[in-house]
Parts: sequence; structure tokens; C-alpha cells
Amino acid sequence: MSLPAPGWTAQDIVAHLRSIGSEENRAGMARFGINTATALGVGNTDLRPLARKLKRNHERSLALWASGIREARLLAAFTGEAKKITREDCRRWAGDFDSWEVVDTVSDLFVDTPFWRDLIAEFAADEREFVRRTAFAMLAWAAVHLKREPDATFLSYLPLIEAHAGDERNFVRKAVNWALRQIGKRSMSLHAPALALAQKLAGSPDKTARWIGKDAVKELSDAKTLKRLAARKI
Repeated sequence: MSLPAPGWTAQDIVAHLRSIGSEENRAGMARFGINTATALGVGNTDLRPLARKLKRNHERSLALWASGIREARLLAAFTGEAKKITREDCRRWAGDFDSWEVVDTVSDLFVDTPFWRDLIAEFAADEREFVRRTAFAMLAWAAVHLKREPDATFLSYLPLIEAHAGDERNFVRKAVNWALRQIGKRSMSLHAPALALAQKLAGSPDKTARWIGKDAVKELSDAKTLKRLAARKI
């Protein structure tokens, strides 16, 4: 087979992935809580350079996703086109989520869609664990990557974080915590309200909300975090 190139089809890519996967990598993934049921054993250190060679291609990303293979789905996220993916595509992909790793990778793509805020609202209201995680993973990524988004947008999401801080499911609570921390670290103007919410949750009688709050307070109060915020001009 030729070297990876933008002209490769989904079938070419899957064949290549099968040729470079290893059981050793699959075992390593499992230790990090990654669902390896469909994994071929190719790490992100190989997938990301491969994605750069393949370039973005919306139709091919849909075919990669349809394969059901972990690595192919990650490449679908890495090489998908946010301006072409539809709401229905996003809903379908979210319905297929079965691993936190895939959720977090795809969420980074979803954040670049023009309807990302609608997706957060919809997915947060969904009772499925990985779909709800998607909402808060998207919020965390948005706080980091959407530099031109006004801080007011993220301030408006603090009530959503509070509303779901009692969801005790592991993959939801960790994403809610992640979103709160990233909002608090985005700017000095967001730090105070995010820290205030974290402190409120830390005093909650609900053990999940209390864990989310205490963990966020620890990071948002850290001297290194405060120093970075003071040096940042946002």
C-alpha cells in the first residue's frame, strides 16, 4: 500500500490501521478505562500524524465512523469537517458513543459547528451517560478553544453545571468537573464566579456535587493557576 495520502478511502485507512495495531497497545488502553471492544491497538501518537497526512474529508469521515472501529472513529473526528457535519450526524454519532475517549475527541469537533450551543443544551438534557458527558466535554473544549466567544457565554453555563452536579455517574461527573475548571481558568472575569460555584458545590450535602466542587476549588485556588490568569490578557 502507498503512503497515507488525502486520496485514501475509508477502506484504505481501515486496512492500514489493521496492519499497524497491536495487542500490547490494546492492553495499555484498557488500563486507562478505554473501551477496547472494537479497538485495533493503534495509539493516538500514530493516529494524529496519520490524520494530518489524510487531511479533512467530510464524506470519508462519515464512512470511517460507520465502520464502528475505535481508531477509525477517532480519525473521523480528527479529519471531519465541522462546517459540513449536520445536527443529525452529530446526534447519530453521539448515540453510538461507548467510551469516554471517543466522546472527548469528537466533542472537540462538535464545538466547531455553528450550532454547538444547541448541541450542548440537547445533550445535557439527554439521560444517556455518554451523551450527557458530551455536553460538558464540549463546554470544556469551548472554554479552551473558542477564543472569540464572549465570557458572558460561559457565565451563562454555570447554572447548567450546577443543575447536573448531582449526576453521580463517573463519566458525567468528571466532565461536569472538567467544564467548571476550564471555565474558571478561561479568564479573570470568569474565575470568581466559577470559584464561587465550586465553593458552593463543595459545601453541598450531595457527595457527587461535593466532590466536583472540592476538586474544582483545589485547582482554581492553586497559586500556579492564579499566576497564569493574572498574566493572561483576555
